[in-house]
Amino acid sequence: MLMDVNGVTALQTETVARWHHEEISNPYDGFLAICCSQHIFNFRLWHEEDIARSPDVSDAQIAQVKRNIDKLNQQRNDWIEKLDDWLTEQLQLRNIQPLDGARQNTETPGSAIDRLSILSLRIYHLEEQCSRSDAGAAHLESVSRKLGVCRMQRDDLSRALRELLDDIESGRKRHKTYRQFKMYNDPTLNPYLYQRKVADKQNS
Repeated sequence: MLMDVNGVTALQTETVARWHHEEISNPYDGFLAICCSQHIFNFRLWHEEDIARSPDVSDAQIAQVKRNIDKLNQQRNDWIEKLDDWLTEQLQLRNIQPLDGARQNTETPGSAIDRLSILSLRIYHLEEQCSRSDAGAAHLESVSRKLGVCRMQRDDLSRALRELLDDIESGRKRHKTYRQFKMYNDPTLNPYLYQRKVADKQNS
């Protein structure tokens, strides 16, 4: 197998729990280090979005949080591409080529790992809800039901990722990094940013 999916999900589960009590760190090597870096951006993004939805933060704070979210989302997507680039390198090193007529999946392994990362965060916070002493029975029942669905989704997605990797390794599926080319953070592609830059020059 090109990568250990169980190792990836174990990393995501363990680090989410640890980072809520310790400094964020990445002690891994190789492919798992890339997974952990990508996971860090999802972890930070999750908690910035919590702040953005808080009713007691100022407009200035919301503006800063929105900028943080944009930056983190860009980094998150950059590292999805790094995951897929790693897989491309492994295929080249092993001289694995797609068979004639091999089809391309709608989702890359990197994107699936990103979804598993988000699921690990959702599961952790749902489990946290289950331990609330101030929550009523209806809330706990609702959370428990959602938690069961999320765990099933993690199992389903993990299995689907293993199957995709097996198809890629055997040549039945072709792998390609999906380039997202996010435009909003690029001052040469975001019309508001480059038009404002031109206007500033004209006014100076």
